[in-house]
Amino acid sequence: MSKKITMQQIADALGVSKFVVSKALSGKEGVSDVTRARVMETATRLGYFNQKNGYLKTGLNPTTEIASSNRRSVLVLMPNIRFQTKDSAYWGRILEGISEKLETGGMGMVIVTEQSVEHFIHLLNPEALAGMIGVGAVETPLLLEAHRMGLPIVLIDHEDELIPSDTIFADNYDSMYRLTRHLIGIGHRELVFVGDAEYSRSFYDRYLGFHRAMEEADRGRPATGNRADRYCLPVQGFEKEHFVETIQQSVREWAQAGALPSVMVCANDQIALGALMALQHLDYAVPGDISITGFDHIEDTDRTNPPITTVNVPKKALGRRAVEQLLRRVDEREEPKEKVLLACELLHRESSVLGK
Repeated sequence: MSKKITMQQIADALGVSKFVVSKALSGKEGVSDVTRARVMETATRLGYFNQKNGYLKTGLNPTTEIASSNRRSVLVLMPNIRFQTKDSAYWGRILEGISEKLETGGMGMVIVTEQSVEHFIHLLNPEALAGMIGVGAVETPLLLEAHRMGLPIVLIDHEDELIPSDTIFADNYDSMYRLTRHLIGIGHRELVFVGDAEYSRSFYDRYLGFHRAMEEADRGRPATGNRADRYCLPVQGFEKEHFVETIQQSVREWAQAGALPSVMVCANDQIALGALMALQHLDYAVPGDISITGFDHIEDTDRTNPPITTVNVPKKALGRRAVEQLLRRVDEREEPKEKVLLACELLHRESSVLGK
């Protein structure tokens, strides 16, 4: 039998008082967000929340049966980030899937965009919640608070090594692998991945799928002269306008070196839209001079000239599947956590046709 983890052990590990740990774990005021986050992280690592007494007394105990008649709402945590809102062409569709599935089951949805841990605690009545769904990147301190309260958690397009939770992803790796194989198959020889592989787990998986296809084909060459990675152009931002300048600069460098790629394989559609803008500003023809592909299938890619080849992520299905997984977790609290991957569809359009 494992030894019980105490608040004193957490305090000793952090070099703070037991009183500070107690206040942080109970959600009381008087502890900074930074200190609270450190306490929660350490408590999680030590296994404090795996104990029956590790949860709020007013919250859910993982061994307690949940009466659906008393818990008819699901907390949807969607941080109020500029690009990650319910009005987003990507995240908004996921939210619609969640809402539709909950409505079908006669359940409500409480959307929280609060980023302050202290305020987040006071917003919630755990007794009224069946569980929590995180949409996109959610800060660890907020997830720790939900975990501390004993709420079952399902994360969409995000995972956190500190938080035991089910996760729902599009099959980013396989989809990008198949897209890249298709591009090579129709004759493209010089491919470059445009996106920061470290930006998110989805971007990383997409890059890995691209890289595998390139390695199998034994093709590719340097996209820039200052990276060891042979075919990756990292770009920063989240809206199409943010990527234009960096892409234009790289295109100029490639052209000067006589090394233009035949296709830019973009990590998502916003980058692809930025690449299209950049190339058109430089008077390059798409796909005549350089081809472009995206990922996600937001509506703007249907209206460009030419329409952009992309990967259709089943956004509403991600939301619906998250609800299904959460309700299953409510009934099966002790079963192993699951990582669910939903297949995507390749949409082949004019922007990826092999040029001259």
